[in-house]
Amino acid sequence: MSDWQTLLQQVEDCTLCPLYQGATHKVPGQGDPNAPLMIIGEGPGQVEDEEGLAFVGPAGQLLTRMLSAINLPRDRVYICNIVKCRPPQNRVPTEEEAAACKTHLREQFRLVRPKLILLLGSTAARQTIGPEIRITRDRGTFFCKAGVLMLPTYHPSALLRDPAKKREAWEDMKALRSKLMELGLYEDIYGPYENE
Repeated sequence: MSDWQTLLQQVEDCTLCPLYQGATHKVPGQGDPNAPLMIIGEGPGQVEDEEGLAFVGPAGQLLTRMLSAINLPRDRVYICNIVKCRPPQNRVPTEEEAAACKTHLREQFRLVRPKLILLLGSTAARQTIGPEIRITRDRGTFFCKAGVLMLPTYHPSALLRDPAKKREAWEDMKALRSKLMELGLYEDIYGPYENE
């Protein structure tokens, strides 16, 4: 059994926190297992829980458009969440739930070995960088942790609730593309922006 198969089986069998009891499907994540860019969100929503795939509901569709706007096809990144089971009513995962699920996230990080991580929303940023992170203050700023660059930005669901934040999120996506260019990653994506 490969490391990826082992990870997927561990997620499927996981009972480390009570969230598994309400899950229709576990949502480990998906995408390019060798991607230089890893994207981490908060947790599965209703559509993700129904389909067993990360970021396929309305927020996921917006994320796909955000990536497309910087000429980066979604299937060339690896996308996952802090927790792999849907919290009831899409509430924020508790510290205990997030801590229990970090075993899986660390293994995903080990397998993908990303050069850069895009953190979507406060939960992903605080659980990955540290509890002092404030998304409205720190979004758009690159942090380095364990030798990996991390960029917090708004979660797409926050942009759906408050479209006024989309301008700042677009600045963050442009900064992401500039950093990918600077690092020599995804060298074939650097044409004009989609909307230019």
